[in-house]
Amino acid sequence: MAEEKEKSVGKKLEEELTWKFPHIGQEAPQQVEEAAAFCEGYKEFLDKGKTERECVKLAVELLVKAGYQELDVTRQYQPGDKVYQVNRGKALLMTTFGEKPLSEGVRINGAHIDSPRLDLKPNPLYEKSDIAYFKTHYYGGIRKYQWGTVPLAMHGVVVKKNGELVNICIGEEAGDPVFCVSDLLPHLAAKQNERKLSEGLRGEELNIIVGSVPYVDDQVKEPVKLLALKLLHDKYGITEADFFRAEIEMVPAQKAVDVGLDRSLIGAYGQDDRVCAYTALMAEIETVRPLHTTVTVLTDKEEIGSEGNTGMNSHYFSHYIEYLAQTQGADPKAVYGNSMCLSADVNAAYDPTFSEVFEANNSSYVNKGCVLTKYTGARGKSGANDASAETMAKVIGIMESEGVYWQAGELGAVDQGGGGTIAKYVSHLNIDTVDLGVPILSMHAPFELASKLDVYHTYKAFKAFYKN
Repeated sequence: MAEEKEKSVGKKLEEELTWKFPHIGQEAPQQVEEAAAFCEGYKEFLDKGKTERECVKLAVELLVKAGYQELDVTRQYQPGDKVYQVNRGKALLMTTFGEKPLSEGVRINGAHIDSPRLDLKPNPLYEKSDIAYFKTHYYGGIRKYQWGTVPLAMHGVVVKKNGELVNICIGEEAGDPVFCVSDLLPHLAAKQNERKLSEGLRGEELNIIVGSVPYVDDQVKEPVKLLALKLLHDKYGITEADFFRAEIEMVPAQKAVDVGLDRSLIGAYGQDDRVCAYTALMAEIETVRPLHTTVTVLTDKEEIGSEGNTGMNSHYFSHYIEYLAQTQGADPKAVYGNSMCLSADVNAAYDPTFSEVFEANNSSYVNKGCVLTKYTGARGKSGANDASAETMAKVIGIMESEGVYWQAGELGAVDQGGGGTIAKYVSHLNIDTVDLGVPILSMHAPFELASKLDVYHTYKAFKAFYKN
């Protein structure tokens, strides 16, 4: 074997001064199996939690099993005590009390559990040409053409006239029917093909087929619609008027699966941002006696601007911090000012097929670890939280001290688009905040892709954050 060539001065200087984020599978191949094992629980979480309410219910079950109790503001808590609080069934906050007093700040990790989808309109059911349909209003930033001819499941809740709350889920169990938005065959799509891609399917064309067989009665005006209503009534005891008291979401019926011959990727609906929700939840549950008190938030409405009383642009989060402060007689202003937050949200992974919308040196890549996003926003950082150098240094130091593989990235090239997270709403409270999450391919599609190694190291990053 030839002797290794001695490194030149320039080569040594290059190694000392330059930086490239390594591929985890190449530098730490033993972690491939570790990541795969961790992600089995994640895939189960994705399958069971396809709506905000389902995610909260599932998370609370895990919290109670781990010894968490509902927050009681009249109690005084000791280091290691674990509490949680549910906000209207659609957002969840949880805490492990730390060794340091709350006045020295808390460690916050906030992910969102809402995802783009098709919501039913308040009066959704109609019949046309012997087919029964649901009218929908899309939620969040979807590419509408992607939602045609995709098997869909019906999830949600209905509050009946007598006050009874009924949970609805059709399309997830073996043997269940599914639902679908139809699209034109290519033979008849000449005019449709002339549309802009954004109008391949228009909002009012996202009509979901729910039935095609009539209720047999010559006196009935809309027999196919009636049979669909009868079947819903037989199963859930609801009538058409109950849709006005409902929240019903149509989501992909696809289960989470491994993608690729090497099974290195997970394909599933809703990974933005339930990938960060699950990893944050696991890190929270496994935290024992942290230095600082933890606050893990699984929040709603991020996809539509964090609005409403279950979104982060409301006071429920700040009220929770104030409730915690109350248990120790701490000044909430001191708690806020000394706290740090990871806004746990995904970023767009570099896609070589569409390289023109990325700037390669400032993009995140699959299999290179969790992505630290200094700022989001659009154009001139509009609507962004822009983390300080000190915050970046602190978070990077924590990850490197705990062996977490991380990378940095922007959401695409400048002026190509942009987006926001919950970060700015947390930072409005005088809290140092930075985004950290998983790079995602095909973000906001009905079937998104995430690397198992990146999921695993996001979990490791959250654990490290709560440890330090």
